Amino acid sequence: MDPTAAELPIVTARLVLRRLVPGDAADVTRLVNDYSVAGNLARVPFPYREQLALDWIASAGEQIDSGDAYHLAITREGALVGCIGLTLKRNALPEIGYWIGRKFWGQHLAREAGAALLGWAERSLGIKEVEASALTDNLASQSVLRHLGFVENGPGVQQFLSRNRNMPVVMFRRVAAPPKPPAAKPILLVVACALVDSEGRILLAQRPAGKPMAGLWEFPGGKLDEGETPEAALIRELREELSIETQESCLSPLFFASHSYEKFHLLMPLYICRKWQGRVVATEGQALAWVRPGKLADYPMPPADVPLVALLRDFL
Repeated sequence: MDPTAAELPIVTARLVLRRLVPGDAADVTRLVNDYSVAGNLARVPFPYREQLALDWIASAGEQIDSGDAYHLAITREGALVGCIGLTLKRNALPEIGYWIGRKFWGQHLAREAGAALLGWAERSLGIKEVEASALTDNLASQSVLRHLGFVENGPGVQQFLSRNRNMPVVMFRRVAAPPKPPAAKPILLVVACALVDSEGRILLAQRPAGKPMAGLWEFPGGKLDEGETPEAALIRELREELSIETQESCLSPLFFASHSYEKFHLLMPLYICRKWQGRVVATEGQALAWVRPGKLADYPMPPADVPLVALLRDFL
């Protein structure tokens, strides 16, 4: 059995597309044995008898099991309202066809069923291109196909069993839209500083409880305000977080981190600073630690900071 058959039925907001069963034969016969329906179907004779429905339902089941075609009942609230099918062909594009019983016209059921089957075929079968056809005077079916993303692919001629003659048709083709690339993540620019004291130790600050990545250790710094340069932002952050003053001439750009988080991409230049005024105080209640370069790896850090540790240790 085709493994994709196990993924049936296909469920939409109003419809269930399922395998046909012998019990559907009477409803199929009643709905198709209407020339306004059968006259638009190339492979359906008219008048249509129940034995033909039984034979077709049995064949449809075999084709699903073999993976050659997927002819399904369109049901709403358990009642059969039409049928839809996707026929796979050798050396040709798969073909979609459908019909809806006349009493159910005007409710956009063919659109809903068609979109569901095409989406299923793309996901489960990897089918990207499908063809279809409609009689030149069947404007309703042509409208359905256009709504489903089909475009005209030239005129054609097909034999219609219900009319016992060849009829002019409009050929259609649909190419699935390529998947949309993931939305670009916003760039978050932050700045950080490796404060180095007279003993060659580097200051780390622990993220307090209640903040993202609480408990991890990081280099002091923060986000840039609108219009700020990285240097101005770092001077401000050191003043606010640590109660120290420094100036731009004391800040030297050293490395930078580029890391993709779930909701944003972080770009973080790291400066080194050896001169400042004032005593380092944790003004926001964060824990502080002066750490020798060789011990930096002992402090768990956010993913963006980790690559900077080895670079900073080797530099110092």
